[in-house]
Amino acid sequence: MRVLVIGSGGREHALCIALAEDPAVTVLSCAPGNAGTTALAPPPVADPNPDSKTEIAGEAVGAADRSDVSSPEQIAALAQRWTADLVVIGPEGPLVAGAADAVRAVGIACFGPSRAAAALEGSKTFAKQVMTAAGVPTAQAHTVTSTGELEAALDRFGAPYVVKDDGLAAGKGVVVTDDRPAATAHGRAILRAGHRVVIEDYLDGPEVSLFAVTDGTTVLALQPAQDFKRIGDGDTGPNTGGMGAYSPLPWAPAGLVTEVMASVLQPTVDELRRRGTPFAGVLYAGLALTSRGVRVVEFNARFGDPETQVVLPLLATPLGGLLLAAATGRLAEHEPLRWHSGAAVTVVIAAPGYPERPRTGQVVHGADGREVRHAGTSRDTTGQVRSVGGRVLSVVGRGTDLASARTAAYAALASVELDGGQYRTDIALAAVQGRITLPHRG
Repeated sequence: MRVLVIGSGGREHALCIALAEDPAVTVLSCAPGNAGTTALAPPPVADPNPDSKTEIAGEAVGAADRSDVSSPEQIAALAQRWTADLVVIGPEGPLVAGAADAVRAVGIACFGPSRAAAALEGSKTFAKQVMTAAGVPTAQAHTVTSTGELEAALDRFGAPYVVKDDGLAAGKGVVVTDDRPAATAHGRAILRAGHRVVIEDYLDGPEVSLFAVTDGTTVLALQPAQDFKRIGDGDTGPNTGGMGAYSPLPWAPAGLVTEVMASVLQPTVDELRRRGTPFAGVLYAGLALTSRGVRVVEFNARFGDPETQVVLPLLATPLGGLLLAAATGRLAEHEPLRWHSGAAVTVVIAAPGYPERPRTGQVVHGADGREVRHAGTSRDTTGQVRSVGGRVLSVVGRGTDLASARTAAYAALASVELDGGQYRTDIALAAVQGRITLPHRG
C-alpha cells in the first residue's frame, strides 16, 4: 500500500513513524514534510531539471511531482501523479478547505472528513448546532458579531470568561480569564479579523483529549491523553498549540471511554450522517470532566498535536490498515484495537518568542534521535537542522508507567539544543504525583 501523508508538523512525523511500522505500508511519502520525515517518508519532490529523473522512495519520478500542497486541487493532483493508494491528511486547514473531497473525487481513498463534515472544527457555531441536535453535553454558548453583542454576552455569562474565535486559530484562539478587559480585548481582536466570537460557560474540572477513528458509521475510540496548552509551568502564560502531553491517564474514572463513546462520539457521528455529511477520519473530542459530568469543550477534525505523539506509540494495531478501513467504509470489519502496556510522555521545544513572535532560522543540535518528533524544522544545504516554526520539535519518552516515561522524555530532551528554546518542566508531573482531582459530581 502506497501512503501519502499531507502535512509538516509533529503530528505528521508521528503518523509517518507509526505507518512505517505497518508491514502493509510498502511505500510512504510525506508532503511537504519536515527535517524528520525526509528520510522516513521522503516527499515526492523531483529534480529541478524537468528532463531529469530522481530516485525517490525506490522509484523514478519526474519533475511534475513537486510537493505543492497549498490547495485541495494540488493535493489531489499530487496523489494522482504519485499513484497513492491512501492519502492521510494531517492538518485542519486542508480538511476545512475540502482536500479530502478533492482526493476522493479522483478515485483515491482518503483518511479525513469532507469539507462539510470538517466544519465541526472549522466553525464552533456549527459544532454547537450539531451537539444540540445530537444531545451531546457541552457548555452553553452564544455567538456574537458586534462589540455590543460581545459586551452583552460577557455580562450574561460572567467570569471566568471563555472567549473563542469561531474559526480556525491553530489552537490559540481561546482565552479563559477573570480579567474582563482582557476578555473584551480578545473578542474585539477576533471581530476585527472578520470572524465571529463564541462566548461560553466556564467548564470546571480537568481536560481530556480523546481521538476516535470513524468511517461515518462505526466508531473506534483510541486511548485518552491530556495535553498542556499554556506556554509556562503551572499553566501560566498564553495559549499555544500544545507544549506536551501524556497517555494513559491514571486518574481518569473507570468507564470514561465507554461513557464518551455513548454520550458524545457515536451520537455526533450519527447526527452528521443523518445530515448527509458523514464524518470519515479522526473525530477528536476535547472534554472537560466537570462537576456536572463530561462536557465537550470542542471538536477537532484531525489527530491532535502533541497528543498524537503519545497515543500512537502505545497503539499495537497496525495504523495503515486501520486508517484504510476508515477511509473505505470497512471499519466494522476491523479487528478490535490492541494496545501496548506502559505509558508515553512528550515534551515540546518551542522557539524563543513563541507563541507571539517566534524567532526562527536557528540550528538545532541533537535533533536526529529516535525519540524526536520534528515539527517546525527543515534542513539547510549543509544538512543541518534549522528551526522554521514556533513549535520546533518534541521528544517522546516511553516507560512501564507514567513516572518512568516522564523520566525518559526529559532525559531525551537534555540531548537537544536550541538557543533560547522554551519547554515546560512539569509535563505529566501532577499526574505522577497524584495531584489531579476530579470535581465532585453534584
